[in-house]
Amino acid sequence: MHILEIPSFFPPHGGLFALEQARALQAQGNTVRMLASVQLGMSVDGVFYWKARRGRWWKEQDGVEVYRTFMRAFPCCIRPNQERWCRIVEEMYGEYKQLYGKPDVLHAHCCQWAGVAAWRIAKKEGIPFFITEHLPSGIFEANYGKGWKRAPWARLLLKDTYAHATRVIPVSAELVDDLAPLFGKDYAYTPISNIIDVDFFAFRSREPRTDRPFRFCCLAIGDIYRKGYDVLAEAMKGMDGIELHIAGNGSDCDAMRALFADVPNVFFHGALDKAGVRDLLYRSDALVLASRSEAQGLVIMEAISTGIPVVTTDIIPRNALQEGACLIAAVGDAISLRQQMQEVMSVEFNPQWRDELRERVAPEVIARQIMQVFSQG
Repeated sequence: MHILEIPSFFPPHGGLFALEQARALQAQGNTVRMLASVQLGMSVDGVFYWKARRGRWWKEQDGVEVYRTFMRAFPCCIRPNQERWCRIVEEMYGEYKQLYGKPDVLHAHCCQWAGVAAWRIAKKEGIPFFITEHLPSGIFEANYGKGWKRAPWARLLLKDTYAHATRVIPVSAELVDDLAPLFGKDYAYTPISNIIDVDFFAFRSREPRTDRPFRFCCLAIGDIYRKGYDVLAEAMKGMDGIELHIAGNGSDCDAMRALFADVPNVFFHGALDKAGVRDLLYRSDALVLASRSEAQGLVIMEAISTGIPVVTTDIIPRNALQEGACLIAAVGDAISLRQQMQEVMSVEFNPQWRDELRERVAPEVIARQIMQVFSQG
């Protein structure tokens, strides 16, 4: 099958989940390529906004051919930026078609805005389009405010795109309910988990904990409320003999450092690449994630794959959890979180947990599930 992937986000702004799926689908014998238009912002990207490469170019990334470009967004212009981004993707598709012909399916990652662009192309080309949805409602509210006051048209556009998709593939069943107040459920959907590179995040025994603190890590972007960092900071108070290592894009900002100013033995690592994430997991004894909102929680599965247990909240979708390896606290409850963090310090990791996880989320497993959806339409 000839599959064209269109991610809404791509490095340097995340989106590696799309590349993981492309590689897995390619390994199943499919022809898979990607169109990646990355939107840059003045405030977010700083000097890179001006210095980033211009034009369009092909690049092989992890064995996948990617047609790339950067789009420099206009400040505070949501609708013009959305229109420009979709138009650029349509132009890139036209150039792609001249080289490789019409694909059998379009596979967008996130409705905003790859799903919208895929719908436009699909209408012209008469081919099916699918949307794997990764974004929870909390991100939409952060972008547009409660009630979508900053862009009421965007909610209607995304809802319409869902309705016209051949099928939507949310990364968890719970995500459908999470997004229902925004987009309803009047569309065809089949939940399929994200992929975990279980060979890269391979199991490794941890060094003995004698004569050293118990090391927790928290790998999450620096969104204090959505990721529950305020709850984590409160839970840490009064706990002895532990370290907390925080990593993720924006997680070393001034607001985060101020939040943990009175908590000892907290270390900030900032943004890490894939290898850096794995290295921090290998140096840790447990992961703690105090999220108030998650579409799935990939880092939970990555942590279990490497061989450590997890403390997280009851907001996490079930397909990210592994029985025995996950201790669950009440969302927004620092006392509950502290109790589970104390409990996990005595948990001995069972390698069977990692084996059971692999059977659910390994690349070949998820790729077969996606191909079945593509084939059935």
